[in-house]
Amino acid sequence: MAGFGMRKGRREAAENLQANEEGDCPRCGGEKQPSSMPGYLSCSRCQYEWKDPDYQPTKAGPPDDFRRDSEMIEEFKQEMESGKLQNILGIDKGLSSGQKQSLTRLEDKWMTGMSGHFNAAVEERKPLMISFDDDDNLVSTTVGSITIVANGFDGGEEIRLEYPGLGTEFYVFDEASETGWRRGRSAEDTARSITNVINRHSKLVYANQEGSAILFELRDNNLKAASLVIFVDDPGGTDIVAEKGGVSMDPRDIRMLDDYRVVVEMVLEDGIISPSEDQMLWSMRQQLGIDDIHHVQIVQQLFGDHALKECTGCGAMAELYAEHAAWYCQNCENWC
Repeated sequence: MAGFGMRKGRREAAENLQANEEGDCPRCGGEKQPSSMPGYLSCSRCQYEWKDPDYQPTKAGPPDDFRRDSEMIEEFKQEMESGKLQNILGIDKGLSSGQKQSLTRLEDKWMTGMSGHFNAAVEERKPLMISFDDDDNLVSTTVGSITIVANGFDGGEEIRLEYPGLGTEFYVFDEASETGWRRGRSAEDTARSITNVINRHSKLVYANQEGSAILFELRDNNLKAASLVIFVDDPGGTDIVAEKGGVSMDPRDIRMLDDYRVVVEMVLEDGIISPSEDQMLWSMRQQLGIDDIHHVQIVQQLFGDHALKECTGCGAMAELYAEHAAWYCQNCENWC
């Protein structure tokens, strides 16, 4: 009986799979219905799918917003070509012709960095200042820095910021002083204290803290970086050092005559030796054993006889008298 049942089932299955020429399905003769795949038909009985002989493919048209997208792309290209993107940047006013040309050339590429100014003392943003070189590259506006090397201040440490004709700013390690800073628990905390003090009182620079370093930027575009003097007096040790143009201003770092020449060349970049610069050079000469005659010879080699020295008495410019190895101020009739 069991074998008879198996044969009956096979026969029924074969009959179900036989093609019926009267129907639509080539397999079972069932009725056709649309398939989920374009260009195909499906059997309602056995779900068999076959190609629709009457199917004609049609090309899909653009989406509804295609025309609008094309118009926006064309508008963007026109703005790039005409330089209207300066309105988006928000700096279309107060630009010189050279800056406008540079901006137009830069609009077709991403600007990867901009240098701005931030006054940490009053929490106000200074208008963004962008500096370009001859190739329209953004350049750093940092003119110098000081670094907290050790946090063991023992008194007497002093920072001077000086500009010929504008005077000298003094900042000291003394919490009781109006322009004094405090020693923090770490070098970073001390650097933050110095940064805040300088930003509250300085008329020459903005200070920006980066770890244990303090970076300086000029407050006025009319000031020249070469004329700014950064002097550090650290009589008790090496807790704080100054740097300008990648050159250390610490007299204890001077080891050779060539090092001294590099510093003199940097000091004379603006043609003037300020009182703080004069004191710094004197300390370096003591370190190397250079006398005044040799010092004047180095100055003449680098700058001729036209190097001036700011008089400590009256602030006037004293002229160099090489035969006396000194500078003489005509205003107060004193040797400097």
